[in-house]
Amino acid sequence: MTSTSSQANAPKELLQAQRWANTLDSAFKLPFIPFRVGMDSIVGLVPGLGDAVMLLASLRIVWLGKKMGMPKALVTSMVRKSMIDFGIGFVPFVGDIADFFYKANRANVRTMEKWWVAQNKNSVDSATQGKLKAWEAGLSDA
Repeated sequence: MTSTSSQANAPKELLQAQRWANTLDSAFKLPFIPFRVGMDSIVGLVPGLGDAVMLLASLRIVWLGKKMGMPKALVTSMVRKSMIDFGIGFVPFVGDIADFFYKANRANVRTMEKWWVAQNKNSVDSATQGKLKAWEAGLSDA
């Protein structure tokens, strides 16, 4: 495998963040309605403590972004989203409902993904072109 194609693979921190965000924000489908929730919405129902635990879980995604080498401004933006999610959870009842709709973890992962793709655009494009050519060659051989 060439260095170009290996650079086109998402780093393990990004993959971990994607799995973590799914677990926190959208792991479970609610019955009878097309809406997904995660541990953040469920654990956040426990007053105070649930929101604090979910803030720590959310900050793990931020830490993974920092570990990837994201710029300070983006990491700060991610912390801000996590703190907004935390603050929303402290408003009784209304905060619990809002927590079902405000998906800070997924937003933070999208920030990580956009940054990583921007940093690795040439490698990603090159790997995609290589896979497309291999696919087209397979079609012409058939």
